[in-house]
Amino acid sequence: MTAGAAAGAQGLDVRVDRLRCVGSGQCAAAAPGALELGADGRARPRHPAGATPGEAAPALTQAAELCPTEALSVYAAATGRLIAPAD
Repeated sequence: MTAGAAAGAQGLDVRVDRLRCVGSGQCAAAAPGALELGADGRARPRHPAGATPGEAAPALTQAAELCPTEALSVYAAATGRLIAPAD
């Protein structure tokens, strides 16, 4: 079972290290339902911590892998297990 499939039934915690984010926009393009660029040009989650739908896991996994500064992390809200980026 993939990490995305395992997270499908539960919420996700999407974290953006705004000090590392350079606002490339690749993450927001990959997961527009879960991420957006704020007024300062940096990424931010569209949902509160733990409230991002689990169905967004595949797009968020791709977004985390695309981030050039590794500023994006995705966790399973129920367990705190890191889903992306891969170690």
